[in-house]
Amino acid sequence: MKIYSVGGAVRDELLGLPVQDRDWVVVGTTPEAMLARGFRPVGKDFPVFIHPQSGEEYALARTERKTAPGYTGFAFHAAAEVTLEEDLLRRDLTINAIAKDAAGRLIDPYGGRRDLEAKVLRHVSPAFAEDPLRILRVARFAARFEDFSVAAETLELMRAMVDGGEIDHLVAERTWQELARGLMEARPSRMFERLRECGALRRILPEVDRLWGVPQRADYHPEVDTGVHVMMVVDVAADLKAPLPARFAALTHDLGKGTTPAEVLPRHIGHEQRSVDMLKPLCERLRVPADCRDLALLVARYHGDLHRAAQLRPATLVTLIERCDGLRRPERFELILLACEADHRGRLGWNDKPYVQAERVRQAVRAARSVDAGAIARRCGSDAQQIAEQVHAARVAAVAAVMTAADR
Repeated sequence: MKIYSVGGAVRDELLGLPVQDRDWVVVGTTPEAMLARGFRPVGKDFPVFIHPQSGEEYALARTERKTAPGYTGFAFHAAAEVTLEEDLLRRDLTINAIAKDAAGRLIDPYGGRRDLEAKVLRHVSPAFAEDPLRILRVARFAARFEDFSVAAETLELMRAMVDGGEIDHLVAERTWQELARGLMEARPSRMFERLRECGALRRILPEVDRLWGVPQRADYHPEVDTGVHVMMVVDVAADLKAPLPARFAALTHDLGKGTTPAEVLPRHIGHEQRSVDMLKPLCERLRVPADCRDLALLVARYHGDLHRAAQLRPATLVTLIERCDGLRRPERFELILLACEADHRGRLGWNDKPYVQAERVRQAVRAARSVDAGAIARRCGSDAQQIAEQVHAARVAAVAAVMTAADR
């Protein structure tokens, strides 16, 4: 029995990056022998075991054979005679097909170290084309390793997979999982650019793909192209260390601009509500988690209003804050403002432009929260409508006072 460290841990060590998790491959043994050593089985489709002390995953070396479309359509063969080289051959990229033995020696049969040095993402074998999830993984690695390029032959293989319809067999949960992980990488725009380059974006996220080539007013958007703008926004959100819900909102805030009638371009009147209308089925299709969906819907609908905070009357500003539930859920409201800041700064030449609207809105929130709603309720008795109206009026008065003082 021989044990090897494989995959991302070896790759990241060679790149000088911190190692988060380790995966192990075991060659020359059987499930029965693993159980006898105290390992706990967890693999559903093929033998994977949990180490009794470290809790790390140990998988038996295996081969695989394509049996049906999609990323689940495989038959696996794990046996003592399967070699390490055979196991590494089934992996996606050469940089993930490097192993290290107990003595620290590297086993690199497919040129992974060479591609690490050349900063190239290259598939290991033609079997790459059998798993459509690998298209998303390559795009995600492009977002993580922003100075790596995708090998021309790998990109061509990805295009062929899209053209052949293999991409259409992806299930929603795994698609969302990879998109979410890519959004959390250092340069998310590179994921979507690679997906667009191979044609996968128009199949996975057609609402985003159609934004390229849609013009905007150059006085507000010097970059003009809506697709370019959205990519700048997701990268600013990454620079701001925004959590996933805010990054997803940054990606989807302008979907409605893709449906603006040609005769009114480059203006996009009413695009906010159109964005909401497009977001709802998108989130349902990809089974987007509720926290990401709800934040994205609020940002899509109200980002234009929040950008105009300095021009809004106190009553309008209070209504806007209430519709965003900013008084009851201040933490989520901060994420809305963060996504709006990314939208503001994600424009050509605007990256360092301060988003002063956010502080004005925060001042309004603090003023509105200072209103003692309980005291008003006790004064009004059981008339719920009267309570709501008077609380709202008190909030408007408090915000007006703060805004007047600030404008002086």
